[in-house]
Amino acid sequence: MSVAVSTDPARIGFDPARLARIDEHFGRYVDDGRLAGWQIVVTRRGEIAHSSTYGLRDREAGAPVEPDTLWRIYSMTKPITSVAAMMLWEEGRLELNDPISRWLPEFADVRVYDRGSVLKPFTVPAVEPIRVWHLLTHTAGLTYGFAQVSVVDGLYRAAGFDLGVPAGADLAEATRGMARLPLLFQPGTSWNYGVSTDVLGRLVEVVSGQSLDAFFAERIFQPLGMTDTRWWVDEPEAKRLAALYMPHPATGQAVRADTVGRYALSAPDCLSGGGGLVSTAADYHRFTQFLLRGGELDGVRLLGPRTVRFMTRNHLPGNRDLGSFSPDGFAETILDGVGFGLGFAVVLDPVPSRVPSSVGEYYWGGLASTAFWVDPVEEVTALLFTQLMPSSTYPLRPQLRQLVYSALVD
Repeated sequence: MSVAVSTDPARIGFDPARLARIDEHFGRYVDDGRLAGWQIVVTRRGEIAHSSTYGLRDREAGAPVEPDTLWRIYSMTKPITSVAAMMLWEEGRLELNDPISRWLPEFADVRVYDRGSVLKPFTVPAVEPIRVWHLLTHTAGLTYGFAQVSVVDGLYRAAGFDLGVPAGADLAEATRGMARLPLLFQPGTSWNYGVSTDVLGRLVEVVSGQSLDAFFAERIFQPLGMTDTRWWVDEPEAKRLAALYMPHPATGQAVRADTVGRYALSAPDCLSGGGGLVSTAADYHRFTQFLLRGGELDGVRLLGPRTVRFMTRNHLPGNRDLGSFSPDGFAETILDGVGFGLGFAVVLDPVPSRVPSSVGEYYWGGLASTAFWVDPVEEVTALLFTQLMPSSTYPLRPQLRQLVYSALVD
């Protein structure tokens, strides 16, 4: 499947010379050793205006990034899981206000952290059940152990929930383990990034009666022609998988991280709806075009257009942004002016982040610095693939926005 440039960029409002700045800028990251390689795709009105690769997918092997390189997309799995849940919603099989304990009884009597330490936490009963919309918006009070911000994060790590789940646990077992841990806050009262979408994936399994991989394959990947998106990479195609890197703490140079990266080379015990997929630029391009077109691609409709518009509105109570609706000590300034919908961050006002975009643009990214956005106002989509974790190492995402929007001249 191709992601080659399909039109003269000038015909759809881009200045080709300004688009060329993208490769010049990101090329410097590779030339000075901060990244091994990358792939970038920019479209407008369904036409590919810019598509480029640079550097090496595996620096140690000397293998270049190619158009069909496979990338660990980590949390870019989350929008796909959210689409799966909303497909079930459109069928009337669940409602957004439903308590998730209707299908996942382990969440019937959750407790909320109140005070204390990892060794001696004090909890109180939840006054509000976790509902489906809490999972979709990350307002359930669930967290990530690797965040290392709160006492609850420490409790997650102590229970084996760090970058992954306890060894050998499948999704059902992992979800039951998550339910035994205290919530960071009362459901619906704040926003915190965490394992909500993993729990949502388990909800999709129980409601649909299918395993998550079977549902994705039958209901999403096959209909959309996402033929390269998978949960792991078999040996015959392992050479297509980009190596994973981390920055050297002293030099900032990209250093290979095989201990973490090798998970993508074998079937997982736990199908992580929050971060388990491997994909290609071509496949995720099709997913973003499906979103931009309001839930349809090439005559195949998975969601209604009003559902997509509903998902990509801000669902935080009071139309709050993430900067003001996150726990103290968590929010970053880049979250100001950004709300959250049903599976996506949503731009409410681009000014506070000091990065150009459109009101209503929606997006997300992955732990290894991958990213995408869909701008329904300008009809622009953009994709960035590389394999450097954590994603906060360099400001790759705002820089790509800066370069793409400054290339629009119509």
